[in-house]
Amino acid sequence: MTLLALLLHWSEAGPLRQLGLLLFDAYQRAAPRPYAPAPVRIVDIDDETIARLGQWPWPRLEVARLTSLLAEAGAAAIAFDIVFAEPDRTSPARVADMLEANPKARAPFADIRALADHDAIFAAALAGAPSVLGFFLARETTGPPPQRPAGFAIGGSLPASIPVFAGAISPLPELAEAASGAGFLTMTGDRDGIIRRAPLLARVGDTVVPALSLEALRVAQQAGVILIRASDASGELGGRGDAAVVGLKVGDFEVPTDAGGELWMHYTEPVPERLVPAWTLMEGQLSESQRRDLFEGHIVFVGTGAQGLRDLVSTPLRARELGVMVHAQAVEQMILGRFLVRPDWAAGAERLLLLVFGLGLALLLPRLGALPSGIIGALATAAIVALSWLAFRRWGLLLDPVGPVLAATGSYVAVTAASFWREERQRAYIRNAFDRYLSPELVERIAADPGRLELGGEDRDMTVMFLDVRGFSRLSERMGPREVIAFLVEFLTPMTDILLAHRATIDKYIGDAILAFWNAPLDDPDHAEHAARATLAMVARLAELNAEKAGGPGPWPGEVRIGIGLNTGTCCVGNIGSAQRLNYSLIGDTVNLASRIEGQTKAYGVTIAIGEETARRLEGFALLELDRLRVVGRDRPETIFALLGPPEMAEQAAFRALAELHAAMLQCYRAQHWEEAAAHLDRLAALAPAFGLEKLVALYRARVERFAANPPGAGWDGVAEAESK
Repeated sequence: MTLLALLLHWSEAGPLRQLGLLLFDAYQRAAPRPYAPAPVRIVDIDDETIARLGQWPWPRLEVARLTSLLAEAGAAAIAFDIVFAEPDRTSPARVADMLEANPKARAPFADIRALADHDAIFAAALAGAPSVLGFFLARETTGPPPQRPAGFAIGGSLPASIPVFAGAISPLPELAEAASGAGFLTMTGDRDGIIRRAPLLARVGDTVVPALSLEALRVAQQAGVILIRASDASGELGGRGDAAVVGLKVGDFEVPTDAGGELWMHYTEPVPERLVPAWTLMEGQLSESQRRDLFEGHIVFVGTGAQGLRDLVSTPLRARELGVMVHAQAVEQMILGRFLVRPDWAAGAERLLLLVFGLGLALLLPRLGALPSGIIGALATAAIVALSWLAFRRWGLLLDPVGPVLAATGSYVAVTAASFWREERQRAYIRNAFDRYLSPELVERIAADPGRLELGGEDRDMTVMFLDVRGFSRLSERMGPREVIAFLVEFLTPMTDILLAHRATIDKYIGDAILAFWNAPLDDPDHAEHAARATLAMVARLAELNAEKAGGPGPWPGEVRIGIGLNTGTCCVGNIGSAQRLNYSLIGDTVNLASRIEGQTKAYGVTIAIGEETARRLEGFALLELDRLRVVGRDRPETIFALLGPPEMAEQAAFRALAELHAAMLQCYRAQHWEEAAAHLDRLAALAPAFGLEKLVALYRARVERFAANPPGAGWDGVAEAESK
């Protein structure tokens, strides 16, 4: 297992590498780069700008005006995250040609054609500013990259590790010649599409070209060349194989890169200081001093953040980020000198740790046993991950602990599995056969005593819970089968976690419903209280999930509501089923009544309804009697209650007032004093919304009005008949 892990690490296998990248993503989310002011701004052509200044593409006159305004404000470099690859359609000559093609058009076309071309005006603005244009790289042959006024100096051989492209989609030649520089915009990301490294270099044929970020930094410093430091000159990679990029120097700044000339990104959380809406500058909303404060001496990126125009990429922090933001943050890191670096010795150190931990644990395990070796392995794993985190947090080093952890885990699993197979084959058989459909506690008991595998059961005092999603059929109509399954996983997982944390046994999932019980197979004297606290926790957690997922991506279908029924009594619980397949479950009137009680939550407008025996055992909880009810399929009536909250709520003055008023209303209702009951309901209507009881008040109001008009007979006992299950 250790050698296999070493081979996977040496070959840089995709899954292993991906695990390391995902871990680095988690580090960034836990500790994003703190934002520090740097002379970098983004002028955003956002939705408001488009609404004010007109749809894109603008006439080049407007882009020229924006360029001139930024130049006048003292921008050190103006970099466009836009490719101006086609002539401006609104130029006078083109407009004149279109108009003249219309037989009915009458205009001095020659005079119109004599007007200055918009691209020429834009070129003049570019020439008068420290401007950088963008271009795209292409895998197929399209055209050459723009001619750059400055080149590269290479310390060593031309690195073969720089990514190669066949062509480029470049800006118009007259614009490229007027600009101070040009840089590519293309970012491909890793296999999962996440931009973890910003490319700074690429090759089109034998021509090395810079990224927009790198070129903007060069132009801002008026530097002549960009120096590429190659591995065969520095010896940092040991001269193994072809030359690779080690780092760059542009003006006064040195930039560490990976072998392909990419900069590891350490992103910040979004900050408003970077972005300036273009309309504020172009409509004169900024004074001259404000423009100077914002742009003087700054590298300014011009990008399009408007809907339909934005170039979106995924980063470790955000699934949808503007591409221009990556360029801007790359320049910030280069200026501030705050880098993430994966040093050239990292792979060797990881492989050494892999061998030490993998082989060391393999040698220790037979001597110490599974538990001590497991503790040692867990401590070693924690130490490796902690060291990796410390290196990231304090020194900006990317050290991947996945390989050593995989080797240690693999060794532990291999040796333990062999011992387990030799010494515990019977227990392994039982676990494999039954842990898929029996509770974990029961599996332990059966593994210890296989004689329990027989049909039959035992009578126990238990609390049973039924939970059901309200209107699930209607919700699922709006989703496909895969989305329904994904939603159920997202819903059932946190609900199950809460149930297990409160000592419940999960009997089964019935589509969107859950059947669970307490006090079996393990004894739980306080099963009613644990059930009550579990259901309250599930209601609270569902409210959090609805708030977290509202309007977000994923399968969550809007506001999800549930109904829960609790009942306590004697059940028969045990291995129920056939000789071919057993299921640890329960049956009895208590179970049926719990299901019927859950079915009434919708009728009474409450989330949790409980039977009278459960209510008797929940002294001190915030309970409210709902009704005397005869459920479908059962002759004896049951008093059902609403569980509104824990004992802390029962002590609140608002709840005590509600409970006293509701009890008085029920007393008048059952005594057939309809006017007094109606008066109590009027007062209850003001208190009910705070507890979500509007539907209950409305239900009794309708009954009182009906009975006041048509009084029940002399034998009326106040018991309601359930209309449905």
